[in-house]
This record gives sequence, C-alpha cells and structure tokens, in this order.
Amino acid sequence: MVYSARTMALLLAVCIALVTVLFLSLVKSVDRDGLIVAGVISFSGSYLLVYVVLEFLIFREINKIYKMLSKLRKKELGGLKRDKSGALNPLKNINEEIFSFASLKQKEIDELKKLEAFRKEFIADVSHELKTPIFAAQGFVHTLLDGAVNDKQVRNKFLKKAAKSLDGLDILVQDLLTLSQIETGDIKMKFESIDLYKLCTEVVDQFEEKAQKKNIRLKLTDPQHKLIVYADWQRISQVVTNLVSNALNYTLDGGEVTVSFDHGKKNITTFITDTGEGIPTQHLTRIFERFYRVDKSRSREKGGTGLGLAIVKHILEGHGTRAEVESHVGKGSVFSFKLPRVKDEE
Repeated sequence: MVYSARTMALLLAVCIALVTVLFLSLVKSVDRDGLIVAGVISFSGSYLLVYVVLEFLIFREINKIYKMLSKLRKKELGGLKRDKSGALNPLKNINEEIFSFASLKQKEIDELKKLEAFRKEFIADVSHELKTPIFAAQGFVHTLLDGAVNDKQVRNKFLKKAAKSLDGLDILVQDLLTLSQIETGDIKMKFESIDLYKLCTEVVDQFEEKAQKKNIRLKLTDPQHKLIVYADWQRISQVVTNLVSNALNYTLDGGEVTVSFDHGKKNITTFITDTGEGIPTQHLTRIFERFYRVDKSRSREKGGTGLGLAIVKHILEGHGTRAEVESHVGKGSVFSFKLPRVKDEE
C-alpha cells in the first residue's frame, strides 16, 4: 500500500494508551501494576480498533483514489515532478495530485481558447482577403452586364481589371493551399546539393521587369566562392521569390534591392536588403504571422496575399533554420536566412 495504516494505528494507539494511563494515575486506588495492565489493554484495543477502521474504511479507499489520480497524472502530465508530502499525510498528497491534474486541464483549456481565438481570427482574415478580389471582379462583370459591354474600350478595360482580380484570388488560394500542405506535412522537402547562386540568379531575372518599372535597382552580388548548399531547390526558390517580391513592393521608386551572401565555415547566409520604408520595432515579432500587415490599407495597395512571409517561415523551419530580420523605419530592411554549406569535396 502507498500509505501505512499500521503506522497510523500504532501512533494513535500509543496516544490513547498514554492518555488512559495518565487519567488512571490520578485515581489513588489504582496502583502501578494496574496502570501497566490498563495501558496494555488500552493500547491493544485501541490499536486493533484504529487499524481496522483506517485499513478497511479509510486508507483502502484513499489509496484507491490516490492510485487512480497517480495513473492520470502519469498519463496526462507525462511524468511531471511533484513534491511528496510523506506517507503520514495521504489527504495532502491526494490534494497535490488533484491540483496537478487540475492545473494540466486548465492549461489545456487555455490552449483551446487560444486555438479557438486563432481559428476565428484566421477565418475572419481569410474571408476578408477572399472578399476583396471577388467583390472587385463582381463589380466589373455586373457593370459590363448592365450595358457597358457594348462599348469596346470600356469592355476591354473592365475585363482586364476583372481578370487581374481573379488572378489575385487564384494566387491567394494557391498560397493558402501551400501553407496548409507544409503545415500538415503533405509537402515533403526534397533535399539535395543545389547551387544557391544559380537559384538566386533565376529569381532575380524574373523580377527585372518589375524593378525597371519602379525604377528600382535590383542587384545580385557575385560570390567569391561556390555557393553549394543542402536544401530543397523548389522551396528555397519560393523563399527567395517571396523575400525579393516583398522587398520590391515596399521599396520606393528609385530605391535599391540587393541579394548578397556570406560564405561561412558551416553555413551560407543569404541577405535580401532593401532601401524601403522599414518596419517599426513593435511589428518585427509578428510579420511572419498569416495575414499580418503593418499597415493594412497601404499593404493591400502594394499587392501580395499577406501569406508570403508565413510561407517563408514554414519552409525554413522545414530546413531546420529560420528567417532573421533587421529593420529601421525610413532606411529599409534586411531579411536573411542560413543554409548548411556543402563542401567542394562532398
């Protein structure tokens, strides 16, 4: 048994016997031998009575409760340590078990509340992001149906705007699917030795036209060493694409966006530097959250789904690394990430 009813019975019996002897010692007619006999009888009777009561009526039930709570604690808390109160205080130990179990359940309740709040916020964000392009396309289509379709110039203009809104909707849905698949593990990383400089060259080439339209100087620095890393080409390409696109979106006309590298002993660090608006310090810890925008109204004007940095975060976590960011308002931002380097001989 977890607790000793015999020990408790022994202590109580000794106490009762002592009280009995002390009480009888006050009686003048009782001699020493009588006190001894009375003490022995009192001790024996008390011991048997207390032991039976504790063992069969109290301790057995207490131990059943304790063992049940102990099993629950080990199962739910995963072996969480607790302070032991000792064998002589079973009720306190049971109280500790109940408190530990209740604390766990409260943590679970708090976590569920957070998840519920996150779910509601996510649904609200998705609904809002979906409504924007849908309503825009609806407006253009209904305008054409109301008679504007007969004017060729207006028709072409509105159809292009409706198509642009639907393209934005398609990009949003694709980003949502990508993020969901990465989080659920449906997308498996295909790790291999890849040329990081070649990858970045292809990404930069895709954005040359966009950079020229905004009069932004888009540069890719030439590395002094080979940039061979162990990573998934497609996913890292997505990371660089999202970071460069983000830098161009938030860099003013006439600014500069640079992709550069640091060749370390174990890792190669990629930097995407811009001379854009910069990010206030209080927002830096949240920019990798889904749909989080520093300035919601201005962010939507610049395009993007609000999922780019969240996708970057999850892809890099799948590579065992993470994105770092340094930013100063009015001066620009520097996003960076590390990937394990593959030595030439390997």
